[in-house]
Amino acid sequence: MNYKQVLIGKKFDVLNDGFIQIVDLMGTDEDILNAARISYSKGITKRSSDKALIRYLMRHQHSTPFEMCKIKLHIRVPMDTWRQWVRHRTASVNEYSTRYSEAIDSFQTTAPDAWRTQSSTNKQGSDEFLDIKIGEDLSSKERAFHSLARDIYQQRLAKGVAREQARKDLPLSTYTEAYWSIDLRNLLNFLRLRMEEHAQLEIREYANIIGNEIVSKWCPEAWKAFKNYSLKGMNLSETDQKALRSIIEISCPETPELELKEAGYLTKTGKLNREGQEFAKKLYTITGMDMVRD
Repeated sequence: MNYKQVLIGKKFDVLNDGFIQIVDLMGTDEDILNAARISYSKGITKRSSDKALIRYLMRHQHSTPFEMCKIKLHIRVPMDTWRQWVRHRTASVNEYSTRYSEAIDSFQTTAPDAWRTQSSTNKQGSDEFLDIKIGEDLSSKERAFHSLARDIYQQRLAKGVAREQARKDLPLSTYTEAYWSIDLRNLLNFLRLRMEEHAQLEIREYANIIGNEIVSKWCPEAWKAFKNYSLKGMNLSETDQKALRSIIEISCPETPELELKEAGYLTKTGKLNREGQEFAKKLYTITGMDMVRD
């Protein structure tokens, strides 16, 4: 299936009035593979190891081939969320201008059961949800505030105040729109940070749709590798490794039989494949356990 034809123009609703719409796509998994293979004069030669090559590129952070894929999105997003979004300075951006046009008449609203408490352990994060009774009062006052802010804005425009000045008291919940164009390499870095559980919930909702609904269908093998090594993977510091080695030496004095086949680390002949060999080196470095199979 040509997912590019299916995806271009598709629109996804986010929050109460936000959206993500796919404007254009360039490249696929095949373009990533071709870019990687041209490096060693193999051109566009097809192989049965396409999946393995993409996983190798992702695993070893050979990221340039992923730049062969690009995406352009039309997004509607609350301004406070947009502030976080544009910190990723590796994209091309053109935003709706409230100097040229009237501000979008829409605000991000909060349901009574969606108000969150401040985290006691993370200064920039939230924690549990407030009681719905408290939330009902907060949501009611939010609606009144939005209405008042919009009325004041419209009154200023009606009296001839310049749009660039009339907008100054609009709340950060006001929606803005933008075209956002980025290559897959930098998009995956955006998703790594914004799909993470500690990212703010609102931007996480946008990131989850981009990853799970768009990238997963546009470049499925790259997405699977990204999930495996980045979203679901973890890094071990030197200190982590020493601590893990100590624990294993105490609890597992003998090398356990590992489920290598289930992990996908064995060839059909029962030998370690390339990824399995790399894992064996990691395990040996951390624990001293030798997994080498004849």
